[in-house]
Amino acid sequence: MSVHGWLILDKPVGLGSTQAVSAVKRALRAGGYAKAKVGHGGTLDPLASGVLPIALGEATKITGRMLDADKAYDFTIRFGEETDTLDAEGPVIATSAARPTLAQVEAILARFTGPISQIPPAYSALKVDGKRAYDLARAGEEVELASRDVVIHQLTVRHPGLVPGATAPQAEAPAAEWMPEQARPEPSRRFRHYGIEEVTLSALVSKGTYIRSLARDIAYALGTVGHVTMLRRTKAGPFPLESAISLDILDEAAKDARLQELLLPLTAGLVDIPVLAVSPDQAQALRQGRRLSGSAAPPGLNLAMLGDLPIALVEARDDISVVRGFNLMSE
Repeated sequence: MSVHGWLILDKPVGLGSTQAVSAVKRALRAGGYAKAKVGHGGTLDPLASGVLPIALGEATKITGRMLDADKAYDFTIRFGEETDTLDAEGPVIATSAARPTLAQVEAILARFTGPISQIPPAYSALKVDGKRAYDLARAGEEVELASRDVVIHQLTVRHPGLVPGATAPQAEAPAAEWMPEQARPEPSRRFRHYGIEEVTLSALVSKGTYIRSLARDIAYALGTVGHVTMLRRTKAGPFPLESAISLDILDEAAKDARLQELLLPLTAGLVDIPVLAVSPDQAQALRQGRRLSGSAAPPGLNLAMLGDLPIALVEARDDISVVRGFNLMSE
């Protein structure tokens, strides 16, 4: 049985993106499915968890669009220590006794919302003179990466972490335990003037954004240093965390030969593309790479569909030309 579409994994910490692809390939073999191309729609570091879209079969032809898509993350910044990797994996290279208040964190976020410039981490997969930056960094070489322009669409506080033993000013005293829940002040108001050891933020970002760099720069702007201790991707393109499955569920479905029940259609990765309905003759022409004329398609990229069957991604200008064809047949 051939499989084409998307499996959305909730990748656990400790597993690399390539290892996740290998896990899906093993699941296909275990279920007796036909050999298929498998690829991922955006690298997720081993120390990160969350949404990792896995493309199967013809869906691998559009993984590039997933790489370009916006992504959402929850991440925790631990203040007071900076590591060389900017996460919990590397050794500490700088420390600071300064701890910001929640009010200071809230005030600084506007500076990092919208178009910003950031320098990627030295420990990244970017290439320097043909070599991966992380390989050079691990070899002890100094890595200098150019800054890049990215966009932070949204950046908000999810949860503050108090400094152990911190006390609130009298005017901000915590609510009594007996106080009804609905009468209690919001944590962001109760703790806004405490010093905080860490903070968990939510961000919606453009392609190319490094959350570890964002965390580093936020800490610098607050007059301290910091690193990421938790990173979880909550959305990748159109795929939210709610649609993701665990590796255990993947393996169970594979053993029962029902992976297709977990598979999202190829079109699930193209929900932002206008649909162009085509006739059987037009579909055949597109499959042969021929141009169409006289079709009332909106300018730009369209998804040519024959009923429920994706035929091709097409570009509509003076006529319609194929950008990427799909080798799918109706069942």
